[in-house]
Amino acid sequence: MSSDADEAHLQHLADVVNERIAALGGRAAQRASAAQLLAVVVLGLVEDLEVAEERHRRLASRTRKVVGDAIEQIERRLREDAGAESP
Repeated sequence: MSSDADEAHLQHLADVVNERIAALGGRAAQRASAAQLLAVVVLGLVEDLEVAEERHRRLASRTRKVVGDAIEQIERRLREDAGAESP
């Protein structure tokens, strides 16, 4: 992240972190240091990122297959049509 990032974007990111810390509950905030809380939040964000990346990989793979199958069907149909037109 660059230091010239949009202030509103940075505020949004800070809000996400604060929400994650709040979701840990008051006890966690009382017993853990700020560094520990941030470490837990970071681990959660990394896990979320990995899940999203895997979902993206699966979707991209499925999309490639569907598009490839559609192209194959179109090409087959074009060959059939070309064969039917030939004397």
